[in-house]
Amino acid sequence: MFLLGIDLGTSSIKASIVESATGHELSSAQYPETEAEIIAHQKGWAEQDPQTWWEYSQQAIKKAISAAKIDGKKITAIGISYQMHGLVMVDKNQNVLRHSIIWCDSRAIKYGESAFEAIGKEKALGSLLNSPGNFTAAKLAWVKENEPEIFEKCDKIMLPGDFLAMKLTGEITTTASGLSEGIFWDFPKNQLSEDVLKAFGFTKDIIPAILPVFASHGNIRADVAESLGLSTSAVVAYKAGDQPNNAFSLNVVNPGEIAATAGTSGVVYAVSDKISYDPLSRINSFAHVNHGENNLSRIGILLCINGTGILNRWIKEQVAGGKSYQEMNEEARKISVGSDGLIVMPFGNGAERMLQNKLVGAQMLGLDFNTHKQAHIFRAAQEGIVFSFKYGFDIMLSLGVVPNVIRAGQANMFLSDVFTQTLVNTTQVPVEMYDTHGAKGAALGAGVGAKVYSNIKEAMSGLTILKTIEPVSTEKDKYENAYKLWEQALIL
Repeated sequence: MFLLGIDLGTSSIKASIVESATGHELSSAQYPETEAEIIAHQKGWAEQDPQTWWEYSQQAIKKAISAAKIDGKKITAIGISYQMHGLVMVDKNQNVLRHSIIWCDSRAIKYGESAFEAIGKEKALGSLLNSPGNFTAAKLAWVKENEPEIFEKCDKIMLPGDFLAMKLTGEITTTASGLSEGIFWDFPKNQLSEDVLKAFGFTKDIIPAILPVFASHGNIRADVAESLGLSTSAVVAYKAGDQPNNAFSLNVVNPGEIAATAGTSGVVYAVSDKISYDPLSRINSFAHVNHGENNLSRIGILLCINGTGILNRWIKEQVAGGKSYQEMNEEARKISVGSDGLIVMPFGNGAERMLQNKLVGAQMLGLDFNTHKQAHIFRAAQEGIVFSFKYGFDIMLSLGVVPNVIRAGQANMFLSDVFTQTLVNTTQVPVEMYDTHGAKGAALGAGVGAKVYSNIKEAMSGLTILKTIEPVSTEKDKYENAYKLWEQALIL
């Protein structure tokens, strides 16, 4: 018996096959090999074509099944992880009406601010745990005003993972967790927010059926099963946004546990049992994957920095002159902490929620033509990413988050010793690295949803820690001083 996990990312689609009896990953594949396009018709805009997600997903699934050397008809359950906050709109025939407005698109800020005022700050934060901001509901409001002919044709709206599940099953469903990330969920009432619908002028019928995260969201359609070599008895049994899913894949499901990831964007994600919020809405509170199970409150407190891995990629493509990421890291390691005064701000990927939705832009400061070489840029970029983590980390600390350890998958920026050591020594919190990633976590989530596993603990029993990176006490002052200089240079 096998499980399939799909991770619908911004850069690519990843698919993993997991043997359910052991929890071991048999294969992992991604498509495309090069990073997927983000369409930006105007400054601050970011879109992707959902049909491209579907085409890429099919290729990734076929590659993963082939690499695992299994009969795809023995896959019993499928889990989906997806880039959060995106908007997909379909008509009554499930045809996509426009490109998806994705997470890092900034066009809807003023619509969220208007709704925040209409609902009332105290009421909105107390019920939604966030301001409507630039999330999915506000994106839909932008379409309603600027593309009314498309809005009129819309039968259902979805998050990216809901769309992928629809293509697999023909069913349109969503979750409370997903709706909370779109800022549609009323936490005290545990229902779709009537205040949000009223503020934006939406009707309830555009929202899909709401099911638990761990549940049957439909069986595989016959034509899809035939095309991909799956069985129609296979069920989509788990859907979660990439950051809640990343936390789940690291077994971060209980209060006080913290996960971190640093892909295109960077995230620190803590689980709390208290329905709480940041009064300035710099960090966000969403329903975690297990929120509401056994009537327990599980709130994911999420800090997001848009410009992390995308900065490192830009440096590689525009500055590195053909060097690999590994070669960049090796050269960066030779440069002293603080990069000899070179400072990089990584905020070049849309409005930063942590900075109160300001479009700061990426910056390079203190450049000395006689001192700084290519390697200084490599290191300063990674330090700038870590220091933005630290800036947000301090906000979380002020809200009562007390981390003892950060759990992370050994992937993306965490493959860099420079990045990981800088994070550990700047925050003074150890990092545990695990042999997991989003697609594998989604597969295990499907096992829980399909009742292959009796609970989350059983699903995560095979999770293996690879190594722990501890702070170096003698290095603390160096990193602290470098961070202070970076923070002083941050002008909001």
